[in-house]
Amino acid sequence: MNQPIPSACPPSRLPRRRSLLVVAAGALVGSMLPAAPVAAAGAIEQLRAFAESTRSATGEFTQQLQRKSRQAAPVSRGVFSFARPGRFRWDIQEPYAQLIVTDGKKLYFYDKDLKQVTIRAAGDVIRATPAAVLFGGGDIGEAFRLEEKGERDGLHWVEATPKLPDSGFERIRVGLRDGLPLQMEVTDAFGQLSRFTFTRISRNEPVPEDAFVFTPPPGVDVIE
Repeated sequence: MNQPIPSACPPSRLPRRRSLLVVAAGALVGSMLPAAPVAAAGAIEQLRAFAESTRSATGEFTQQLQRKSRQAAPVSRGVFSFARPGRFRWDIQEPYAQLIVTDGKKLYFYDKDLKQVTIRAAGDVIRATPAAVLFGGGDIGEAFRLEEKGERDGLHWVEATPKLPDSGFERIRVGLRDGLPLQMEVTDAFGQLSRFTFTRISRNEPVPEDAFVFTPPPGVDVIE
C-alpha cells in the first residue's frame, strides 16, 4: 500500500491486491457528519479535524482505476467499515468479490475467485499508505507531507506525499467539503490513478467486533 502485498492483474479487472490496498483505500474515509464547524478551514485542517473526531464509520464506496492508456477500467463497488486505531474492513462486491480485513494486528487479503488468502502484519502494510491517511491512529504529518491544493469540482483538496521513498505511492489527494472527505485520488508508483467516492456514511456508531475478524474458508490457499 513498496507494493507491500504482491499484486495480480487478470484482464479487464482492477489489480486484485493492489486495488484492495489502494483502497484500503481508500478506503475508509469515515463519516459524513462533522463534529465541529470547519467549512471555512483549509483542507489540511479539515482532514485533521475529521481524523480526530471520527472513531468509527461504515459506508459504501466506488473505485475506478484510470490507466495510462486512458482506457476506462471497470468500476468496483462495495462497502466498508473501520474503527480506530487500525481496524477496518474493505469489501469489494462488484464486479469481483475481493476483501481486505484487519484487526489491527494481522491483515488478510482474500480473493474469492482465486480461492487465496494472503496474511501480513498489519503495521507493516498500513504504514505510509492511503489507509494511514484516512483511518490510522497516529498523526498524519508523521508519515506524510501535507500540502493545500486549492479547490476543484466544489471540493477543497489536500495532497499527502509519503515521506518514505518505498511506500509504493507517489501521492494521495483527498477532496473535502464542509469538513467532510468525499473523494480520494491515489497515484501509485507506476503513475496509475485510482479514484474513490464515498457515500451513505454513518459515523461514530458502534461497529461489531466480528466485522474485523476473518477466518479463511475451507479449501483456500493461505500465503503468509
